[in-house]
Formats: sequence, C-alpha cells, structure tokens
Amino acid sequence: MATLKIKFRPSASQGKEGKIFYRITHNRQSCQITTDYHLFANEWDGIRSKVIIPESCSERFEHVNQTAFRITSDIERLHNIIRQFRRADLPYSSSGIIERFLLPQQDMGMVEYISSLVDRLIKAGKECTAKTYTAVKSSFSKFAKERNICIRDMNPDLVMSFESFLLKSGLCPNSTSFHMRNLRAIYNRAVEEGLTEQNNPFRRVYTGVAKTVKRAVPLCGIKKIKNLNLENKPDLCFARDMFMFSFYTRGMSIIDMSYLKKTNLANGFLIYRRKKTGQTLTIKWEKQMQEIVSRCSIESSSYLLPILDDECTDTRKRYQTKAQYINRNLKEVGKLAGLSIPLTLYVARHCWASVARSKNIPLAVISEGMGHDSEKTTQIYLAELDSYAVDRANKLIIKSL
Repeated sequence: MATLKIKFRPSASQGKEGKIFYRITHNRQSCQITTDYHLFANEWDGIRSKVIIPESCSERFEHVNQTAFRITSDIERLHNIIRQFRRADLPYSSSGIIERFLLPQQDMGMVEYISSLVDRLIKAGKECTAKTYTAVKSSFSKFAKERNICIRDMNPDLVMSFESFLLKSGLCPNSTSFHMRNLRAIYNRAVEEGLTEQNNPFRRVYTGVAKTVKRAVPLCGIKKIKNLNLENKPDLCFARDMFMFSFYTRGMSIIDMSYLKKTNLANGFLIYRRKKTGQTLTIKWEKQMQEIVSRCSIESSSYLLPILDDECTDTRKRYQTKAQYINRNLKEVGKLAGLSIPLTLYVARHCWASVARSKNIPLAVISEGMGHDSEKTTQIYLAELDSYAVDRANKLIIKSL
C-alpha cells in the first residue's frame, strides 16, 4: 500500500523560506513532488508534519493559511488518486501516482473533484453539505457512465444533457433544479480554486424553485390531531406530542427541537438558536408546551425532549433516525384524523403559518415568529417588531384549539 508523507526542506540561507515537498512510497520505491509552497522554519511543525498558523493579525497569516489549505487539498487529491488505483485493481507505482497528480488540473474529472470536495467537507465537519454533494456525484456518475468528464468539459450543452437525463429518470423539476444548483456550486468552487475558467455552463438550465402544493392542515384538522384518543398507542401518542410541540412553538424544526436543553427554558421563556440560520428566537412558554414536556421529558437528561440523550455521540444521525420514526408514526396519526395529506413534522410549520395568516396576523409578524431570514421584503419591517407581538400571535393561535 502506498504511503504519503509531507516534508519541509529548510533553506540553506539563513532568514529565507524553505520548501514543502511530498514523498510517496509504494513497494519500497520512493518518489517525491517538490511544490512551490514556501514557509519559514518556525511556521512548520516537523513532529506532526503540519503548518503552524500564526495569529490572524500577523502579516504572514494570509500566506501561511493559504499554504496550509493548498497542502491539505494536494494531500486529499493524492489520497484520492491512490484510492482510484486500488479500486481499479491494477498494478501501480509511486511514479505513476505522481504522474497522475502532475497532469494539468483542468484534466481532473468532475466525479474525482466532487469526491475530493466531499472528503474535505467531512473533515471540516460539514456533513450535511457533504451528503448533498454525494447525492449529486451519484447522479452525475450515472449520467457519465464510463466517460471521464473533466471539469473543463462542463459547458451549456453538457449541462442541458444532464438535466434531460435527470428528468427522464423520473425526477420532478424541483428535484432536478436541486441537483443543478448544487452542481453549479461545486463547479463555481472549482473555478475559485483555479481548476477551470468560468464559462457559465448553467445558464440554459432551470435552477429555480417552483411552487409546490400547500402542505398545511386547516385549524379543524389540528384540533382533530390534538383530540385523538391515543392512550393505548404510545408510539403514535409521542409522535402526536412532537407534532403539537412544533406547532405550539411556531413551527420549530425537528433539529432545533432535538437540541433543546432544559437550560433553554428560563423565566417563562424558551430561548434557542436556529441551527439553519443561527438566529436567536424567544418564545413565551405556554401551559400546552409544558403539558407535553411534563409527559415526555426524562428527569435525568439535560435535554428538554427525549429525542437525543446525553450519551449520544453521533447526534446528527440520532435525530435523523428519530425524525424518520416520528414521521412514520405521524402518517398513521394523520390517517386516524382523516387528513387528506401525509402528516409530517414539517407540516406543523406550514400549519402555524397558515393558521396565523387566517387570523389576519401581519406577514411580518409571521416571518419573525418562524425565524425567517431570507424574506428580504419583510425583513424591513421586522426590525421594528418586538417579541411581544409574536408571543401574542402565538397565544392567539394556541387558544383557538
């Protein structure tokens, strides 16, 4: 198996920068790649083979930070090349790895680049984006089949062919647009990294979001859900409680519900930061919310709701699994309530907005209550609103049940 090491060669002249090089060894044969990355000796950790980043206020910060980024990108690309050789199950050498690495980067395959980018995102802790890009890579790989479509090959005709491929495979326009937007983001990143020139290959394809059928349930439907007798069906009862808690809290998302701690609740207010936008929201605590928490909360847990637990290490996977479990049971709850649409946790968010609108609550108040930050038109008015208006709106909705 090939091994890869990062080395620093200090300058023979005192006070001058040294160079970074990579040493690749396979079957006891070693080859090296000399880079044009220059660092001073005090900017290199020889024990950990790692760049030492100076303080952000330092004159060298930008240069050293960019050098560290480039080294990381190179190493990930080299590892990716080694993996490709191994998957092909063909003999290869250290010189062959270097030869592939030194090819003009414009010749890098789009699938290869996405794989490299996904690896970087995972290491940076951006699992959600990595998962999205992995889905795009899977679709693009099926489209490319055995062809090695390079980054520089991306042009309007090829992108239109990919769009047509997705539509023929049964994806709806919004799903196709989702792939187009993310592939465009990947392509733009390759442009930023100097792997190709910008030629706007996505200018002829649809990248918008079409209006979908409303998923809101009318107020009478919410009342039916709330009043269902689920005494002997604990799984359905728990799912119903999570739905109603989301509704009571102005359509709080499952991820935000999952991470709520008991410390988020103090002095009659629930204060939390939205995972999606980073916006801090304050909700007046109502007795209906407390009733659910009293039924569900685990005394020994620091979490407000029993979705995550203190011993959980992979919280993202845990809340996703729990959300699937809740949504599966909510569909059964919806059937028992006689609803015409599949009931999910996300429906609660639509419901709160729809009911609020039916109560003639101003759009700006609704937007504030739901924590929207992309409603540019309403953001002008939001600055003049206080949380009292939102809490009054929420109390009015809850009292309607």
